Amino acid sequence: MTGSTAEAVASTGAGAAFALPSRVTLEEATTVLRGLEAALEAAPPGGGALRIDAAGVVELDTAAVALLLQARRLARARGLGFTLTGAPDALRALADLYGVESLIDGAGLAGPPSSAAGPRADASTM
Repeated sequence: MTGSTAEAVASTGAGAAFALPSRVTLEEATTVLRGLEAALEAAPPGGGALRIDAAGVVELDTAAVALLLQARRLARARGLGFTLTGAPDALRALADLYGVESLIDGAGLAGPPSSAAGPRADASTM
């Protein structure tokens, strides 16, 4: 799917994969969130990771950061890790501005949630 519609790429025993649409703005936020939730629902809990591909994103606003933070929370609640690939420079800049660069950098996000949350965990729960 293209445009403002999100696309769940795959759900396997190793988690779920999800491609963000070309636009991730406040206008598309509800649709994208529903797609992310559907991808997570299809993935078995407690194994693998939610893998989000942002390579196709060409237009975004702060809603993109909020959606990714929510996706990470939802993945962790299901016992899944979280990875983000293909983040465009604009998304990196917004994550840096809001102090959640770990969302983009992947520091400690590839595996399932740990029992000991570090200082970055506080920033991701805003």
